[in-house]
Amino acid sequence: MQSDNQLSPAPTDEQRRIIYQARRGLKELDFYIDPYVKELYLTATLDEQETFAQMLTHEDPDLLDYFTNQSQPEDEAIWALVNKIKIWRHSKPL
Repeated sequence: MQSDNQLSPAPTDEQRRIIYQARRGLKELDFYIDPYVKELYLTATLDEQETFAQMLTHEDPDLLDYFTNQSQPEDEAIWALVNKIKIWRHSKPL
């Protein structure tokens, strides 16, 4: 939970659309994507937000493969973001 002096900015309509698209059906993906959306997405750079939106265009089985190191996307920016999210998520207490 964030304190009052660390409130995230109000999301734009486009950011709301991306946040809605971030809802996935796989618990394994939710482990990574939900906390990222709740804690980092709105304060990420515009480039990172765009990369995140591009990442969400990938099918759930492909995303799961990326997050479990079974394969990697062709787009290096998406791969870098996947790894950033994994490292960040695994550094957080459960």
